[in-house]
Amino acid sequence: MFTVKTLNAISKLGLGRFPAAQYAIDDSAAAPDALLLRSADLHKAELPTSIRAIGRAGAGVNNIPVEAMSKRGIVVFNTPGANANAVKELVIAGMLMSVRNLAEANQFVRVLDANRADLDAHVEASKKNFVGGELAGKTLGVIGLGAIGVKVANAAHALGMRVLGFDPHMTVEGAWSLSSDVGKAGSVTELYQNADFVSFHVPLMAATKGLFNESSLAVVKKGATLLNFSREAIVDEAAVRIGLDSGALSRYVSDFPSHALLNHPKALSFPHLGASTLEAEENCAVMVVDQVRAFLENGNISNSVNFPSVQLSRAGNARVCVINRNVPNMIGQLSNVLGAASLNIVQMQNASKGDYAYNVVDVEQSVDAKVIAQIEAIEGILAVRVL
Repeated sequence: MFTVKTLNAISKLGLGRFPAAQYAIDDSAAAPDALLLRSADLHKAELPTSIRAIGRAGAGVNNIPVEAMSKRGIVVFNTPGANANAVKELVIAGMLMSVRNLAEANQFVRVLDANRADLDAHVEASKKNFVGGELAGKTLGVIGLGAIGVKVANAAHALGMRVLGFDPHMTVEGAWSLSSDVGKAGSVTELYQNADFVSFHVPLMAATKGLFNESSLAVVKKGATLLNFSREAIVDEAAVRIGLDSGALSRYVSDFPSHALLNHPKALSFPHLGASTLEAEENCAVMVVDQVRAFLENGNISNSVNFPSVQLSRAGNARVCVINRNVPNMIGQLSNVLGAASLNIVQMQNASKGDYAYNVVDVEQSVDAKVIAQIEAIEGILAVRVL
């Protein structure tokens, strides 16, 4: 029996994929095998030693101390692409709202006096204040062509926009999904220079923090609109404010309300609605539950942010799962321990990701506690499980 603790509301459609005979969903469990969460912040949380996996029902993992979890041999999962359509639609909505001045137009209508005798004439005379433009024929620059960026690029192209993309680390899967009509920018600077709209779809890390900054204002196309549905710190908001005030930027559309731009007349903000659709929440929940189940039950890993993907069908009598630092001779030492215990290896798979590695070894015989202790004693071993 596995115990799973949820730290946020997780879709019942997802939780229903845990077989009741094998899993207990207990929000107050003191020693769970896995945690499921959405926005709960774990950076200051004291996590019990029982935890083997953490599942984030969403793409971003900034609320999880990933490196600390890696050192403990805890696998952190996310759900890339599960909310991609929801974010894509919100980005397109943001572009339409900004280019057609819809927020301002709606606010104008909301405060009209319904009893005003000349209401129709007043509306007709005032509509000139909200004249906007059209997306067709404009250029959208997409920085980051992952699951969301590709969908945004393809949707914009379908609306008649010219699209430029930039992603030096684009995956083969992303390339297959991207429309062949999307142009490739050679650099971020080239994209800034040519785009009427710039949409960011990159993870927040040292290399992407402040990706748009004050120096970007010198090269960005005059009057461009920035769309940030990625992470707040991807853009330097002080620089954005300078750009909006000077006219270098016409609009800033963001999913992250902030003190710096909250009431700026050219800033349009939403309360972090990117993945806030019933469909996206269900997709994320189903995906993360399936991933956590595959790991807890069979030791398989997919969509982990800190350990490599490993998929191996079960064989033999027992499966030994070992998480370790990515150092030389680890496989040799592990094989020596199993060999000395007369355990015949049926099959095995090893993979590494950065500083960490993962081994799945199927053996013909059962594995006793003494063997587990010997493996745990190897320097660099972080976690051992026998299934």
